[in-house]
Amino acid sequence: MAVAVRGSRGASNFGGFNPRNFFSYRIFISALFSLLFIATLSVIFTTNPSTPHHDSALPTTGNAYVRRTFLTLNSDPLKTRLDLIYKQASDHITLVNAYAAYARKLKLEMSKQLKMFDDLAQNFSDIQMKPNYRGTLFESTGPLDEDVLKQFEKEVKDRVKTARMMIVESKENYDNQLKIQKLKDTIFAVNELLVKAKKNGAFASSIAARSIPKSLHCLSMRLVEEKISHPEKYTDDEPKAEFEDPSLYHYAIFSDNIIAVSVVVRSVVKNAEEPWKHVFHIVTDRMNLAAMKVWFKMRPVERGAHIEIKAVGDFIFLNSSYVPLLRQQELANSQKPSSDNTVKFKNPKDTSLLNHLRFYLPEMFPKLQKIIFLEDDVVVQKDLTGLWKIDLDGRVNGAVETCFGSFHRFAHYLNFSNPLIKEKFNAKACAWSYGINIFDLDAWRSEKCTEEYNYWQNLNEDGSLWSGGTLPPGLITFYSKTKSLDRSWHVLGLGYNPSISMDAISNAAVIHYNGNMKPWLDIAMNQYKGFWTKYVDSDMEFVQVCNFGL
Repeated sequence: MAVAVRGSRGASNFGGFNPRNFFSYRIFISALFSLLFIATLSVIFTTNPSTPHHDSALPTTGNAYVRRTFLTLNSDPLKTRLDLIYKQASDHITLVNAYAAYARKLKLEMSKQLKMFDDLAQNFSDIQMKPNYRGTLFESTGPLDEDVLKQFEKEVKDRVKTARMMIVESKENYDNQLKIQKLKDTIFAVNELLVKAKKNGAFASSIAARSIPKSLHCLSMRLVEEKISHPEKYTDDEPKAEFEDPSLYHYAIFSDNIIAVSVVVRSVVKNAEEPWKHVFHIVTDRMNLAAMKVWFKMRPVERGAHIEIKAVGDFIFLNSSYVPLLRQQELANSQKPSSDNTVKFKNPKDTSLLNHLRFYLPEMFPKLQKIIFLEDDVVVQKDLTGLWKIDLDGRVNGAVETCFGSFHRFAHYLNFSNPLIKEKFNAKACAWSYGINIFDLDAWRSEKCTEEYNYWQNLNEDGSLWSGGTLPPGLITFYSKTKSLDRSWHVLGLGYNPSISMDAISNAAVIHYNGNMKPWLDIAMNQYKGFWTKYVDSDMEFVQVCNFGL
């Protein structure tokens, strides 16, 4: 009975409506949301306190955008405006500093533009340091003064305008400076390539000049073959009395180049008024002697001129006991190759006895009084008999001087750091050139010039007085014994100088292809080649067969 009554109460309370329980639940939920809202606001305002703009540092994490949004909603609109003005000023300071840095890179430290850029950047920085702006705008924790902000904005915009005008004015100038710098870099790089190309070209040209062209080799072989095939046609003639007649005009030509010698002889004869009075003494090496004789047998000298052909070996006095050059060569050949050897010869032509025969002319032609020496790379364009009539005033050598200004002085050819050279010669003395020289052999013998040459050649055994060639010892041997001739007798440079006046060439008695670009080579300069080819005997069958490219 009791159980039934208790059970009916419980059922009645559970199923019925209880107002007290309902209001307790609503109060609990409201309190929970209120606490959550208060906690959220506390976190926001605690982690993002209001600070001056220029000192604030917004986080850069993924929540940065949300936090900036809360700051914007809770900040003063004037501060947002200040932020934009400050950012604009900062951007232009960066731009101005960039141009200033570029100006320094272009080495314009002293320029007006650089100073203006530095001043402008400083002015931007000085604005915010003004007391009224710093205290009111940047260090204030309260609301910003709109009037002060407007004044600050006006000053910033004025400086921005000035900066933009300067940048526009300077941009073209700096762009040009950049182009100039790039052009300088390009010029420098091209110049490096040019120098390298010139060195390679000079080296290749030197090799070409010292090598025997295929056409010259072909010509020598054809001439020797001709002698072998018809030996009866090419017997040696008896010496002529004209070879030793001092009343005639004598020429000495020392060469192993058959076509070049033939051009020299033909050019002299064709321009001579009395060719039968001209005598040519040709000396070559033993290898080319037969070919040289066959050429002038097949193509005799025209108009009655006389020609004598000999080999170096025919002059028996030219031996190592008398000729220093031969003794030095024998010494060099007897030594084993070593980097310590003092005897060094760079160019075979420098040590060729054929090239040094010019210092032994009086002994080679003992009965002659005067002789003209011609190199094999010259062309004669006028009658040379006038050269014989020039009074040398007791001098040994008549030659055209080559100096101008400081160029082609003795100092260019001789080592004046050596006391032997320094004490004996004048470094500023004017040099002259081989090519065409008239020698008074009687004066030569009297002055003992050959002995002088031998003396200095012995002293130069180690190459300490001059580096090589025949001109330096010639300058020494004929020092104060040379008479200067008029420049029209001898025009030089056709083997290396492309800028020689055509008038000078036309008026010259002799033109000289000194240099590497010889007229018989493929590297010859085309504007000068015709002066040489006009005297080539192109009707000679072997010239046509050997393809001289005329």
